Parts: sequence; structure tokens; C-alpha cells
Amino acid sequence: MKEYLIQFKPFLLFLAKFAASYLVLTFIYQSYLNQFDVAKMEVDGFTKVVAHQSQKVLSIFDTNSYTESNFKEASVKLFYKGKWAARIIEGCNALSIIILFVSFIIAFTGKLKPTVLYIICGSVLIHVMNVTRIALLCMALHKFPKYDSLFHDLLFPLVIYGVVFLLWVIWVNKYSFYAEKPVAK
Repeated sequence: MKEYLIQFKPFLLFLAKFAASYLVLTFIYQSYLNQFDVAKMEVDGFTKVVAHQSQKVLSIFDTNSYTESNFKEASVKLFYKGKWAARIIEGCNALSIIILFVSFIIAFTGKLKPTVLYIICGSVLIHVMNVTRIALLCMALHKFPKYDSLFHDLLFPLVIYGVVFLLWVIWVNKYSFYAEKPVAK
């Protein structure tokens, strides 16, 4: 048994760090969300920020874009060209994706400064991509409403998760302690 623990130590360490960081970050996020009463249609602040930033992106293409509180559910209504284009709920804010991203980076630790910088830059990139994704999704659904499932459920998640995966690959291969170091000549 001890042989297996030694043999699989790197994997077990990765798993432990990933699970611990994921659980801690998820607990913090859930504690944040518990401040808002969904029964009273309260929307968390970060989701509101994402909705308003998406509206700002849409306003580049259409001055008749705006947001509005939704009194029937805990969401923000996003309008494009004067029509209700999307409802922005807590799941649209990409914080769960950022938590997954950060947990993976922590699990494949590197030096402290590069790790912190990569987490910050990667999280900002994911956030900007998400805001852009929501705006582009609204425009695509306005033009092609019958493809809502294709855009919302397949294409846009594929892009955002693909970028997160690419960020992980770059981290592991270039910055983590597991990255191959160049051989000195």
C-alpha cells in the first residue's frame, strides 16, 4: 500500500489541493450568495455587474440596449434593440468557471508571484470573455432565434471552456512546478 502512495503521490497531492481549494472557494461563493433572498427576487451584485457590462458592450452596436430588474425571478433582464434578449441569472456570471480555473491552478502550484498573477489575469480574461459571450449571444439570438439551443447550450460554452482548458495547458506546461525546465547547455 505504501508503494502505491509513493507512486501516486503527485496525483494524490494534485487531487487533495484541487478538492480543498475548490471546496473552500465554493463555500465562500455560497456564503456570498446566501446574503441574497431568491424568494424576494434579489440578484447578487456580481451578476448585476455582468448584466450591466454586457449591456455596455451591446450599446456599442445598439443605443437601445438596456437592463431592467426582473420581478418574476431573481434575474436581470437584458434588452437589445428594444427587445428582451436574455435573462441574466447567477449562473451567467461565470464565477463558478473562475472557481474551477483557480482551483486547477492552485492544484498545479507554481511559484507564488506567477501563480497569483496568472490567477488574476486568467480570471479577468474569463470575465471579459463571459461578458462578451453574453453580448454576442444576445445579438446572435436576435438575428437567429431558432438556434438558441445551439448558441446557448453548445457553441458559447464550448468556446469559454475551451479557453479555460487552454489556460490550464499553458499553466501546466510553462509555469507550474511540473513544467519541463529547459536543459542548460
